[in-house]
Amino acid sequence: MNKVIRLIDTLRQKGKTVSAMESCTGGGLCNELTNHPHSSKVFSFGVVTYSNEYKIKFGVDKDVIDKFTVYSEETAKEMSRAILDYTGSSFGIGITGKLKRVDEKNKFGDDSTVFISVYDGKNYYTKKVVVKYDVRQDNKNQVIDEVVDLILSLLQD
Repeated sequence: MNKVIRLIDTLRQKGKTVSAMESCTGGGLCNELTNHPHSSKVFSFGVVTYSNEYKIKFGVDKDVIDKFTVYSEETAKEMSRAILDYTGSSFGIGITGKLKRVDEKNKFGDDSTVFISVYDGKNYYTKKVVVKYDVRQDNKNQVIDEVVDLILSLLQD
């Protein structure tokens, strides 16, 4: 069975929902979830926040971005917290990083590192992913796969 379908089915069985604030994946996770039946029962809301300005407008603490950079575990955690606070979902997901390219506006940080955070209202579950492909879509898929694996691991009894 496809992992995403398994995730949707498991979320449904457990009565859980997810929301996401994505940056570098550009809504890829939300798209992947909504490509499958019954996603409306588990997927609450998604937002793509490429700019720091809109991350902050959606509730990410500007001081965290200023102190740790937009490409950090701390910012991913803020993104997952902010989206959970906004939606009340069971899990808030934050994704930020670079997919093997230089960001002219934010030159700091490794150009191949993505930070994932899943927040359940009490605990943060994080993962750092080093993307390995030369094709941007392949890197997005790699990150989305890691997010799905992380949430599935949290749903195991």
